[in-house]
Amino acid sequence: MKAIDTQETFLRVFDAASQLPGVNIDRERYLRGALSGHFAPETVTLAVETSPARAGISPVELESIANAAIKYETAQTVAISTVAGIPGGLAIVGTIPADVAQFFAHVIRIAQKLAYLYGWADLFSDGQEMDDETKGILTLFIGVMFGVQGAGEGVEKIAAQLAAVAAKRIPQKTVAELRLYRIIVKPVARRLGLQMNKEVFGKGVGKVIPVIGAVISGGITYAMYVPMCHKLKEHLSKLEFASPESFAVEVEVEDATLES
Repeated sequence: MKAIDTQETFLRVFDAASQLPGVNIDRERYLRGALSGHFAPETVTLAVETSPARAGISPVELESIANAAIKYETAQTVAISTVAGIPGGLAIVGTIPADVAQFFAHVIRIAQKLAYLYGWADLFSDGQEMDDETKGILTLFIGVMFGVQGAGEGVEKIAAQLAAVAAKRIPQKTVAELRLYRIIVKPVARRLGLQMNKEVFGKGVGKVIPVIGAVISGGITYAMYVPMCHKLKEHLSKLEFASPESFAVEVEVEDATLES
């Protein structure tokens, strides 16, 4: 029997999910929409041009907005999963069940939203296409969500590099230059594929019984998705550039330099 290529399993799911409409989040549009109802226009503009933390938005305020984003994406993915739990509810995206592709589309969406709230630069180039660099970073985010060993370390290495350059967009080849593909991204992708085979594809059992299967499918999705989102939120919120205090220290140093 041929061994299952778990990295290929993850990549097939990721590619199917990333091709669905609405997966790519426009950083500026999202931040303006999420922040405008809570902060003055000049604060929102500064958050977009730099980061929410640099604009002085507190961790408590950011967490509230992040929780609202999680709630919204959870409602969407649970609704889709419940429909898919009814036999004939959804079709196939390529070789991937549509509910699995939709589930991971919302995993990718919330990963981007949380990243932008917690200070990450734009993950996409001007063409808004998902290149290998973006896929590598999102793979690490998803790895954190699934609790995959090494994913958090990879995120922290990239975050440290980005903090040093303060770019508006993720510099190309950041992952490659840090040599993370072979030592972190690929192993994370393999472990994600293994967990998908165990945890995600296995939920189709509930579809045998109509309606009840739908409720089970939706319930399992909720039980998986929400803790995953909060796990990533907690990890990103602890990075240095997610904290307003780090920028307060920066300003104090600049002021002291000017005075001297």
